[in-house]
Amino acid sequence: MVLYKLEDFDANYQGSFGGDDIKGYDVYSDRDDEKVGTVKNILVDESGHFRYLVVDTGFWILGKQVLLPVGRTRIDQGDRRVYAVGFTKEQAKDLPEFSEDLRIDYDYEERVRGVYRTQRLEASAPLEASAPLDAPAAPIPYKAPETKATRVAARNVDYDRNAYTYQQEPDLYQMNEQDHQTLKLYEERLVANKTRHKAGEVTIGKHVETETERVSVPVEKERVVIERVTPENALQAVSPGEAAFRSGEVARMDIYEEKADIHKQAVLREEVRIRKQVEQEMVSSQEQVRREELDVDTEGRPIVDKNR
Repeated sequence: MVLYKLEDFDANYQGSFGGDDIKGYDVYSDRDDEKVGTVKNILVDESGHFRYLVVDTGFWILGKQVLLPVGRTRIDQGDRRVYAVGFTKEQAKDLPEFSEDLRIDYDYEERVRGVYRTQRLEASAPLEASAPLDAPAAPIPYKAPETKATRVAARNVDYDRNAYTYQQEPDLYQMNEQDHQTLKLYEERLVANKTRHKAGEVTIGKHVETETERVSVPVEKERVVIERVTPENALQAVSPGEAAFRSGEVARMDIYEEKADIHKQAVLREEVRIRKQVEQEMVSSQEQVRREELDVDTEGRPIVDKNR
């Protein structure tokens, strides 16, 4: 049988013992109303049933932590107290010490149970007056005061370690109806949550378009113009030295022209910036919710509602 701390078994536990978390409650002995410690934690089994309260005995037994079976408790939520039914300082000293890193096995629990099995409750104790929750109502017989012999015999009860169940000892593990009555009131609440889903997709890309452009550029070309004119002194005699007859005389002139140099060049035309922006809108919903309210029939007797 594996035991878990309550917060490890269910991190979101609520409603423990009638809607209140008893961790931190002071623990008192029901015999003399003496404070014996504080509830430090709760241990549950694989099914989530409460099995033990971890009690820090503080200065009562020099800070020793011990296990108190839930069947030996009586809860007073009004005063935020837990009463350890029949608990004595001798039992606290005899109990094995509990620590956070302790591995609880059958042998350890047997040492714990052996201490409580020696306890004989008085017939008028609340635990004797009513039946466990899961068992048919039946009176628990009165047991004679213990002696050293009965104490040893009680600790040596022979249980099959491979078949042991908590139901075999209801006086240790069953919470008593009279001392732990609970009426739970439920109500419905509207819970507004948001889920994110894909509403669409925008794909932005680019492609190449081809078009024909026409460009014109003026070019210049040189040409030789030969102009033959008749001088004003035509047919007039020239001096003998002026006339020079030379064969093969030529005149040279370079001729230039411009050619168009047309080519393509890529240039940055513009930038396209892509981003998202969030727009918020309010979505409202209306539903009917139910709530349970307490109906109290006092039959003429005054009651105190501590929540008012």
